[in-house]
Amino acid sequence: MFPLLRLARIVLVSLRYGLDELVLSSLNHPLATCLLRVIRLGTRPRKPRGLRLRLALESLGPIFVKFGQVLSTRRDLIPADIADELALLQDRVPPFPSAQAAACIEAALGAPPEKLFAQFEVDPVASASIAQVHFAVLHDGREVAVKVLRPGMLSIIEKDLSLLKVVARIIERLGADGRRLKPREVVAEFDKYLHDELDLVREASNCSQLRRNFGPESGRGDMLIVPEVIWEYTASTVFTMQRMYGVPVGRVDRMREAGIDIPTLARTGVEIFFTQVFTDGFFHADMHPGNIYVSDRPETLGSYIALDFGIVGSLSEFDKNYLAQNFLAFFHRDYRRVAQLHIESGWVPPDTREEELEGAVRAVCEPYFDRPLSEISLGQVLLRLFQTSRRFNVEIQPQLVLLQKTLLNVEGLGRQLDPNLDLWKTAKPYLERWMRQRVGIKGLRQSLEKEAAQWSQMLPALPRLVHDHLSRPNVSPALLAEMAQLRRAQEQNNRLVAALVGVVALAVGVAIWALTR
Repeated sequence: MFPLLRLARIVLVSLRYGLDELVLSSLNHPLATCLLRVIRLGTRPRKPRGLRLRLALESLGPIFVKFGQVLSTRRDLIPADIADELALLQDRVPPFPSAQAAACIEAALGAPPEKLFAQFEVDPVASASIAQVHFAVLHDGREVAVKVLRPGMLSIIEKDLSLLKVVARIIERLGADGRRLKPREVVAEFDKYLHDELDLVREASNCSQLRRNFGPESGRGDMLIVPEVIWEYTASTVFTMQRMYGVPVGRVDRMREAGIDIPTLARTGVEIFFTQVFTDGFFHADMHPGNIYVSDRPETLGSYIALDFGIVGSLSEFDKNYLAQNFLAFFHRDYRRVAQLHIESGWVPPDTREEELEGAVRAVCEPYFDRPLSEISLGQVLLRLFQTSRRFNVEIQPQLVLLQKTLLNVEGLGRQLDPNLDLWKTAKPYLERWMRQRVGIKGLRQSLEKEAAQWSQMLPALPRLVHDHLSRPNVSPALLAEMAQLRRAQEQNNRLVAALVGVVALAVGVAIWALTR
């Protein structure tokens, strides 16, 4: 019953902000034009369409705000005025009262902010869909940022997810195309990550892991700066971290004034993404401009700064190997290998004709190569691949939904920083180097080092295990004799059943003959 009430609210909010007019005006169809005239009744909305859309998304809650955040990076797919307005969702979501934030901190950490911190800024510095952030100073002088979860978020998200689950079931029942998209699995993945984001201890552990992956010992600490977690001031509803200083990645003018090399920054962003995905198998999956800053400090000038670790993705070794081979096949325009990988992975039915799938992939991808990023829309490529995949019953993999979303974010950020960045040429050398490390001598040595600890425990026991195995009596003849006996018994049973069937058939024949005399 509740999803219907929520659906009614969505409809009412859409009508209130004129989103029906926005949708119909974008459709080039006579019926849409007629409906638009009826809805307008000779009037036009007074507020700009981008502002109306942003206000509607804020009214509908956190899930819709996150949708708007992702959409704001796709300036190649939406008009500039709408993209500019949706970008405000990243740092201008209305804050909740500071008194509530103080109460949440006291409930979580056992003391009010004025006792926990030497200084605590009552007014939040940033307010997002899930939480808001206050700056503070610890008693030892360290500057920190305190993230406080919005009160009542769990019930709000549960309501929206219940509606999404109903919609997913409806999509599945529309036909084979809806089932192929696995909407229920996709919503289940979304459900998992949203609930993970509501646990700030989990977010803090994500932050700690990412900081370790890009620490000084990793050899890539100058690429990405991750704040330190202050664990003694962290709980499930409060997350305290080191305060970071930098420029929002969308402020290209300010970064140029600071002397940052923008083209190098764009290439570094792509390399960070592929490093997280393929080397670590653990990646920041909410890379919209509000969560990424660039350091303007002299000692770390031009290094990325990661914020907001509520949504991260992880990939298995199988996923990493499969994706790397797919990317390299695309980069080398080896469409036959792309088709083979889809068949080998089970993404398409095993009876799919390899050459047909190869031709379809070539028709989609070939026109987009050898172009700068400014002329390539990954969104359009994915859309055409999606349309083509229907012919081959390609199944959408829910575990890769976050990766697809993050890849779109990376493309959007790259386009904002350097429109001439060639995403393909930037990623290709990294992936080739990664594959050589995996399958070459270096990869073999790393695998041996990883397994050495396990082998060191097994090797001393091998002589005893071999001796025990060889000293066991040979039971093969007894097993063979038992199997032969079972086979003879089975054959006897088969003959008995055949005889009974014959007798029953004869009796039925006699009975029919007697009845027809």
